[in-house]
Amino acid sequence: MRCFVAVDVSPGVRQRLAEVQARLRKAAPGADVRWTRPEALHLTLKFLGEVPDAEVGAVERALAEAAAGRGRMRLVARGVGGFPSARRPRVVWVGVGGDVDALGRLAAAVERTVAPLGHPAEGRGFTAHLTLGRVRVPARGPLGDAIAAVSDVDAGTWDVGDVVLYRSRLRPTGAVYEAVARVPL
Repeated sequence: MRCFVAVDVSPGVRQRLAEVQARLRKAAPGADVRWTRPEALHLTLKFLGEVPDAEVGAVERALAEAAAGRGRMRLVARGVGGFPSARRPRVVWVGVGGDVDALGRLAAAVERTVAPLGHPAEGRGFTAHLTLGRVRVPARGPLGDAIAAVSDVDAGTWDVGDVVLYRSRLRPTGAVYEAVARVPL
């Protein structure tokens, strides 16, 4: 099964992020963006790719090791931008603040504990963000202007109390995520 490790976003923050998406859509109606469904918003710690059913238990034990001794975190969804730039984005995102140092240490621990299971560390560093949408055809113009107009948005805070192993099922209408395991911090 296709899997990734993430932390969830609270319903209140999801609602405010949906409102930000609506503002961006309205300001840039011609932008070719595949918007993330609000119920699917999450903060990815590690994409694993294919995990055989027989290895899910080992991944769950690795996540328990990564989460051991860590406490709850308070995160803040704030600021809209784009990768590689807000003017010509391929990904539209909301930044994450708050206990990001603790979140970064958790992400590094997840990388370290799942690597022996065949999921090597990524070459780039961890950047905490929530993906609002993926741009299919990047272009300068209204979307970049719309991002600039909401760049300082504050979508609220939420508490993180667990790490989630998600299964991702690809559908023509977008990916559907199913929690396979939840590991408390």
